[in-house]
Formats: sequence, structure tokens, C-alpha cells
Amino acid sequence: MAARLKDHYTNEVRKRLQNEFQIKNPMAVPKIEKVVLNMGMGEAISNSKLLDTAVEDLSTITGQKPVVTRAKKSIAAFKLREGVPIGTMVTLRGEKMYEFLDRLINVALPRVRDFRGVPTRSFDGRGNYTLGIRDHVIFPEIDAGKVDKSKGMNITIVTTAKNDEQARFLLRELGMPFAGK
Repeated sequence: MAARLKDHYTNEVRKRLQNEFQIKNPMAVPKIEKVVLNMGMGEAISNSKLLDTAVEDLSTITGQKPVVTRAKKSIAAFKLREGVPIGTMVTLRGEKMYEFLDRLINVALPRVRDFRGVPTRSFDGRGNYTLGIRDHVIFPEIDAGKVDKSKGMNITIVTTAKNDEQARFLLRELGMPFAGK
């Protein structure tokens, strides 16, 4: 069974993008390349058990084992040494990426308290969008009763769009609930 969001993109969104931006070459139509989830755990310096729960939670959310990220350089003020594990990250592509985006847009984001849409200013100028989530419990896969500490995460959606306008149109057509207008 193919992902619903992927079918929606191939059957409807591609044609709308091609018409909206007068793109003649069908291979030049913007698409989502990958989704990167990053969970930075600064507190893992003093408590290494937090990193284990972060890895477990991220693998539950994505269905893929995360990579443990390590500090690139030492920072004395934070008692941080080079090579110390400080976070986890997952890169999703293909079917898993579309399944995750579908769950994010239709299930998780509406569960955010006082949700009024995601900000439109989080594009980077090259067509990529980064969304910060304060609480990972919004995902239904996470059992809120077993969570000892709420963890935030960054979700970066990397697209092949040439500019932010094309990426914004692509994400809006896929159902991303932008704030404002």
C-alpha cells in the first residue's frame, strides 16, 4: 500500500505546481527530498539515561533507528567535551518520509495545545522548512504516561524547490497548516 500523501502529490499537487509556476519540464517540479528529525539533548551531558529514552522515543515515532550525534567541539562553560553524545537524529526518505509527514500534518500537529498553525517564516531561503516542536508527546505512538521528561525536536523538510515561494506552495498543497492568512 502506497502512502496517501505520496499519491496525493503525484496525482494532484504536481499538476498544480507545474501550472502555478509554469514549469515545462516535469522533472523540475519541486518535491520533498527528505525529512530530518533532530532531538538535541543538552542534559545528556550529566544524565546519559536521557539519551537512551530519546533514542527509543525517536525510533518509535519514525519507525527507524536514530543515530546518536556527538559534540563537535568542547565548550567549557557548558561542561561539554568533544565526542560526548548530546543528541539523536533520523533522516527519512521514500515511503517512511511520506507516512511520517502524513501523521505529522493530520494527527500530531492538531494535538498541539493552542495550535494556530505553523509559522511561515521558518524557510531558509533555499526551499527548506524547519519546524520546532516543544513536546514530543503530540505523536500518538508515544505513551504520555511513561514519559518522564518532555523532549523537543526539530523537523527539517528538505525540498527540491528553487525558492521559498515554491516550497511554501508545495507544503500548503500537501496540507501543512500554515498560520495567518
